[in-house]
Amino acid sequence: MLVCEHASNFIPPELHDLGLSPEVLRSHIAWDPGALPVAQAMSERLDAVLVASQVSRLVYDCNRPPHAIDAMPARSEIFDVPGNAGLDVLERDLRTQLVYEPFRAAVSSVLAARSAAPAVLVTIHSFTPVYKGVRRDVELGILCDRDARLADEMLKLAPGLTSLDVRKNEPYGPVDGVTHTLIEHGLANSIPNVMIEIRNDLIVTAQQQSEMAGLLCELLSDAMQSLDIGAVRDPDQGAA
Repeated sequence: MLVCEHASNFIPPELHDLGLSPEVLRSHIAWDPGALPVAQAMSERLDAVLVASQVSRLVYDCNRPPHAIDAMPARSEIFDVPGNAGLDVLERDLRTQLVYEPFRAAVSSVLAARSAAPAVLVTIHSFTPVYKGVRRDVELGILCDRDARLADEMLKLAPGLTSLDVRKNEPYGPVDGVTHTLIEHGLANSIPNVMIEIRNDLIVTAQQQSEMAGLLCELLSDAMQSLDIGAVRDPDQGAA
């Protein structure tokens, strides 16, 4: 199963763009550029269900629990988010009910339908090459929480498949609070899981996105085969 929590930069009209400019809303703080096309291509190649958020991470970051301050951040990287400043409990609860709970339920529903079959949970993200003025050399991050089985196998196999700079738990890791989906849906259900972070300058064009999807599918499939994890295939169920 594939999950893309930061697939969209859509802001509901009633939130008035959260007080941000169109340029900022096109940037990485509002979504993960390139992540959705890669996830969609992987979904097709692996015949795997994809659940993708349809709302900007600034409205609600679906990779964060409701109690997390950065689930609705008042500041993201170097940008203040006026529409998130001073949100009261009722406003936070409303966004949680409208965005997070349906997303969480969709992921849970798909996994429940596959409870009798082997499964893996893979989340797809992208990250900016420069963060707070600092250049990032890592090109592909393989992230995990307490269950490192799939991540470690992918990291072991990566040098034989790509010359990209591939690192474990970079540019983020569990200490940054980025493994919520893995914990909530992977660890809680004893499902092998991994989070993939792609530097977004590597997936700008459709060709780059397709090539990255191909690489990740090969890497993931080889790791699953090495760990003797069966692939879940359901041609009758498409993207959610």
